[in-house]
Amino acid sequence: MKNRVDADTGWRGSRQGWLEAGYQALLEGGIDAVKIQPLAKQLGLSRTSFYWFFQDREALLAALIDGWEDRTTAPLFKATSDYAETPTEAMLNVLACFLAGDFDARLEFAVRSWALQDPAVANRTEAADGARLAALSDMLMRWGHADDDADIRARTIYLTQIGYISMQAREDLPTRLARIPIYVQIFTGRRAEPREIARFSARVQDRGRLPG
Repeated sequence: MKNRVDADTGWRGSRQGWLEAGYQALLEGGIDAVKIQPLAKQLGLSRTSFYWFFQDREALLAALIDGWEDRTTAPLFKATSDYAETPTEAMLNVLACFLAGDFDARLEFAVRSWALQDPAVANRTEAADGARLAALSDMLMRWGHADDDADIRARTIYLTQIGYISMQAREDLPTRLARIPIYVQIFTGRRAEPREIARFSARVQDRGRLPG
């Protein structure tokens, strides 16, 4: 839906504007902070303006969950299928997804916290976990890992990354980068070439934003 303007009452805002305000409220205060009146006050709009774009609060929450998938699961899927010449480069593509900010770690943490009190959201996160693990496993199998081996390696990769996010681990970028070659070896069973690590480090340092 396009932005709306009412001739009598003025600017109504935009659907994306309400969504972004919802995301910020979710990140900063959890799901209980995502309420129409506080969002309207933040945006400098009337409460009724909200209903130009969403039927009710539940519709906004549904849109936030869809956006969470777009900002987390979709970039991870892309990373597992990005071009790579070696299995270690493929793994570095995945790790860069998390470290370069393509995967929205703050939103992931907020949605997982939300899932603790909402069974429907818990079902969405469980389904996303399964889909993400399958994508990682498929990538590993394309590089020659047997089914069982790929499954266990995928779980090791994924649970490590989600662990960083869920624990809100505090680790500076140089420390994380120093650990990447060992992670790659653990995850793939192979050593990354120095040139691959150099390209990865440059990419992450250019765009890096650690989870947490």
